[in-house]
Amino acid sequence: MTDVAVVGFAHAPHVRRTEGTTNGVEMLMPCFAEIYAELGIGVPDIGFWCSGSSDYLAGRAFSFISAIDSIGAVPPINESHVEMDAAWALYEAYIKILTGEVETALVYGFGKSSAGTLRRVLALQTDPYTVAPLWPDSVSMAGLQARFGLDAGTWTAEQMAQVALESLNAAPRVDRIEGGSIEELLERPYFAEPLRRHDIAPITDGASAIVLAAGDRARELRERPAWITGFEHRIETPVLGARDLTTSPSTAASAQAATGGDTSSIEVAELYAPFSHQQLILKEAIGLDDATRINPSGGALAANPMFSAGLERIGFAARHIFEGNASRVLAHATSGPALQQNLVAVLEGDLR
Repeated sequence: MTDVAVVGFAHAPHVRRTEGTTNGVEMLMPCFAEIYAELGIGVPDIGFWCSGSSDYLAGRAFSFISAIDSIGAVPPINESHVEMDAAWALYEAYIKILTGEVETALVYGFGKSSAGTLRRVLALQTDPYTVAPLWPDSVSMAGLQARFGLDAGTWTAEQMAQVALESLNAAPRVDRIEGGSIEELLERPYFAEPLRRHDIAPITDGASAIVLAAGDRARELRERPAWITGFEHRIETPVLGARDLTTSPSTAASAQAATGGDTSSIEVAELYAPFSHQQLILKEAIGLDDATRINPSGGALAANPMFSAGLERIGFAARHIFEGNASRVLAHATSGPALQQNLVAVLEGDLR
């Protein structure tokens, strides 16, 4: 099997709104320029391109085709796309490299959440026959999940506030919510009971890009590549009433496969938790202990660029390897309502 590593990462500024179109070109081109300059490469050096985005969010058909303008028409490229978070596009690119067809790949994701009514758009991720026609918004579904956990005693409002406070302290939210103390946060009004605004990821425009490379090519491009030593994703039923929303079996299964059961050596974990209580679910499902630093980037509660945030979790985790701050890190991405689909990747600075 070919060894594959993350060797480059760049992301657009996390902002509440951006000017321009919804096809991501304006946000992607600076990301590509940054990653080319950092690695000393250009378009001809990329063997495969794969993107993640949503036509529903963009409000146009085949928006990912328009986004290819950010790459350029010449030379012709080998390209693919997933209609979901770009973390899954990275999984496709990873498999492409494992086949031996290419030795490098560039993965990118983008989303302009400010262009429409995000909570309504995300309702389209639900079952199209029995749930989507009711238009349940994403925050209300997460609120039900949070209420189940609170009523069952699985977590407390104080624990949710602690998660939000740590995120606010790690990185400022794009909508300028400031943290104080747990007590102060708990005094704030509900947005959708039992969720307060700081429990909910902010609407964020953004884009990101990651470069993968195999074997010796990875070593040429990066002094300390972030080698992918485990990678798995699983899915659960879209029927919300058919699963226990206070647990995440798909995350647990993905983490078991990706880590081999060894979570004690994970130094940093970037978890895609758009709601504060979901970080508690994910930490339990993966089996992380208090020695692991969780979301030092601030996580999705600080900035949540849709269809790019999961890819960013992998990029932010990889940076700890690049910079020598950690030797073994974990990244998680989710898609769908109430943690329906989950992906876990383990990155290491040295191959075992």
